Order: sequence, then structure tokens, then C-alpha cells
Amino acid sequence: MSRQRGELDEKYLLLSKAYVAGKWVDGSGDPIAVDDPYTLETVGQVPRVSEAQVSEAIDAANRAFPQWARWPAKERGAILRRWYELVIQHKEDFARLITLENGKALKESRAEVDYGAGFLEFYADEATRSLGEIIPAPVTGRRLMVEREPIGVCVAITPWNFPLAMLTRKVGPALAAGCTMVAKPAELTPLTALAFAKLGEEAGVPAGVFSVVTGNSKTIGPVMTGSPIVRKLSFTGSTPVGAMLAEACAPTIKRLGLELGGNAPLLIFDDADLDTAVETAMVAKFRNGGQSCVAANRIYVQNGIRDRFLDAFGSKVATMKAGDGFEDGIDVGPMIDDRAIAKIDEHREDALRRGGRLIAGGASPGGRIAVPTLIGDVASDALLTREETFGPLAGVIGFASVEDGVRLANDTPFGLAAYLCSSDPATIARVGRDLESGIVGINTGLISTPFAPFGGVKQSGLGREGSHHGLAEYQNLKYLCHAGL
Repeated sequence: MSRQRGELDEKYLLLSKAYVAGKWVDGSGDPIAVDDPYTLETVGQVPRVSEAQVSEAIDAANRAFPQWARWPAKERGAILRRWYELVIQHKEDFARLITLENGKALKESRAEVDYGAGFLEFYADEATRSLGEIIPAPVTGRRLMVEREPIGVCVAITPWNFPLAMLTRKVGPALAAGCTMVAKPAELTPLTALAFAKLGEEAGVPAGVFSVVTGNSKTIGPVMTGSPIVRKLSFTGSTPVGAMLAEACAPTIKRLGLELGGNAPLLIFDDADLDTAVETAMVAKFRNGGQSCVAANRIYVQNGIRDRFLDAFGSKVATMKAGDGFEDGIDVGPMIDDRAIAKIDEHREDALRRGGRLIAGGASPGGRIAVPTLIGDVASDALLTREETFGPLAGVIGFASVEDGVRLANDTPFGLAAYLCSSDPATIARVGRDLESGIVGINTGLISTPFAPFGGVKQSGLGREGSHHGLAEYQNLKYLCHAGL
């Protein structure tokens, strides 16, 4: 029997209930339909949880916190490792779920499962590596010690573009540190988060330690931000929404983890290896169809290499295929909604009106498909240089000197990621230092890993995810001064 499009091997992973306090529950009112971005058909539905149910999840997390925090780190890590193993065991089903509700090409969904599961694997071990300190006392008879303690109840609000990975890189460090968490996935892509919660239940996560609430942000958000029980909010999304959440959390002085807007630059210098520069641009720009906060939104190419780069890059872009994410050979799946297509169209037409030269691709063919497109000779003040396009549209802007390139790259209120291609160690050292961003990719477009800190500066957010720094974001420091020794 042939498999239906997007059909899961384990059908129980396609869930239509929220997970609150260890129970699978319905909501109040009409459920939310989850659509396939390619066919536009409804592929599932999830509850609209009530304010009372969100409070119930938070209260359950608060009740579960003391015991979970006291568990040995090795035991918490063992549950995270079992959770990791279950995700990998069901990798193909998770990939299908991601493509079904997000639209991305199936090969990219598989890569996301590996990447997202990696945070569970990393923090399963990192849980046992969180060490305190003994500080040399300034006087005799005293012992100065520093312990790390879990913050407490945390909440997470995750985006639609990486529905598994953006969740695991919050859940992994939170639970490893001994915190409990209530997560709200994006309304457009909640199915992956619910399947993830189901496997957490199978892995032995105690009731109340992790809940997933689905529904409207205007209902769920204020309960999360206003609760005095919640001690940390972690959010990945736009800068304006991040600012609103920070304001809402201010009265209760919550710890914040905010991974916000990007507008990343890619600088390609005359001395760059051409093949490396093209490969860096392909990954940095078109990974996940350009729907990534670290996508190279602005590509600056020094004048001496610009024509050769445009020819080589354009040839690559012209071979890319957009279509149904479940079809073999597809590089870019459908965009998440009609607004995404409209923004891509607006940025493309604006760049062309301002004198840009169409090198590959062109107008969208209809539906939610965006053709991978390259425009050369883009004006330095075009819309695509000032706003995140969040789609497979690349614009190349020329520059003359190293100083000009750095100035253009830093001419933004954002500072999440930046990229540079050069073969000169002096240029790499200088530009890497001068770029105003939290992450710099040098001769590579693939930068994110559980082993390194991820986060931005300026209006791109607060805090870091990944590495031991990500674990510390879920911990308080307690200083103990012991006299009379």
C-alpha cells in the first residue's frame, strides 16, 4: 500500500490535544486548524486552551519544581538522553510532521530533527558539568562558596520556522538545570511540539515538569508574563513582540531570554575563494528557504570579485527548485503564509525599481511558492537591506574597501549573525572583531550548533542559547559565606 502524502508511521504522534500538567486535554471554544502550506488543506487541529488551563500548567510546574530540582543531575540527564533517543528513533515521522505544517523541504526537516535533538543530547551530559566555586577568603576563618541553583518555573514561546529545534534548545537547558517549563508553540506549527511532548512523556518526564499549551497568543501570553510564579520567559521571534513581552514581564522582574530579529550581513572580500564564497552564500541565504533569523539578508561583495561572484552564484541559484516539500529534488518548499509571499514580492520589486538587475529567478508563480531569486546591483538603501525578507530572495550590493563593507554591515539596529568570506588572516581578524553581532560565520554559512552560544546584540535580543552559557541562563548564583571555620 502506498503512503499518503505526509502520513506518519506512528499515527499516535499526530495529536489534537494540549498537554497540561501531565494530561492530554481539550480546550475551550473552536479548535485551531493547522494547514499544509503547499496544499492549503487542513492537516490537523489543536485546542484553544483557556486562561485557566494556562494557569493550571504553571501551577503544576510550580508543584513539580522542588522535587525535579532536587533530583541528581545525572538522573535528569538520563531522562533527556532517553528523550533524545526517542526523537531520533522517530526521526522520519518528525520530519514529515515538520514538512506537513511548516512546508520546508523534507531533507531540511530531517536536518532539523538531527539539529534539534542534538540539544537534548548535549544537555543530557551538560547537566552533570554545572560546577560551583570556592573563592579564596580575604580573611582567615571564612569559606566563600558559590552554588548554581535552577531559576524555577520557566515559560517558552517558540516560532514557526524551526518548530522542533527552537523548542529543544529551550527545553534542554531548562530541564537539565532543574527548572520546569510551560511551552507555547506557534499557532501555525503546533503539531511538532505536541509530538515532542508525547515522547517526553514516554521518556519519563514527570507530570508537570513540561507542558505544551496551544492557542491564541493574546490569551496565553498575558497569563505567562503576568504570573509571579514564572521566573523566566524565553522567546524567539520578532523584535517588536520581544519588546512587548519584556515590558509585560517587567512588573514581576522575570529573567528574559530573547532571540529576536536578524538582518544578517554577508561580506565577501576580493581575496575570498570564489567557490567557498558561493557555498557560504547558498547556505547562509537559502537554508530553510531563507526563513531563518540568521539568514544572510544583505550580501555585500567587494567590487573586484563582484562580477565573478554574481556569475557563479547566479548559476547555482538558477538550478534551485521550489515546490512541494515532500517531492524529491525540491530545495525550497512553500512559504509559511500569504504575507510571506507578499513581502518577498515587495522586496523584489522595490530592488528592481531602484536599479537592481535580475540575474536568476523572478516573480512568484502563485500559491505560496517563491522562486529562488538573485538580484545584482541592489541599491544600498533598498527595502531588502533594511527589513528581513524571510524568503529565498538574495540581493547583492557592491562595496569598495574593507572600511566601507564593515560600515554597511553594521548599519542596522540588529546584531544577531554576520558572515564574512576572506582568505587573508588580517582581514578575518579585523572584520570579525569590528562586526557588531553576537555570531560571526567565517567562510561558512552553517554556524549554529548546541556546542556554541547563540544570541545577538543591539535589538537582536538578550541572553544565549546553546553551550554551557545556555545552561547558565536557567540558573541563579547563590553566594554562601561561612564564618567560624
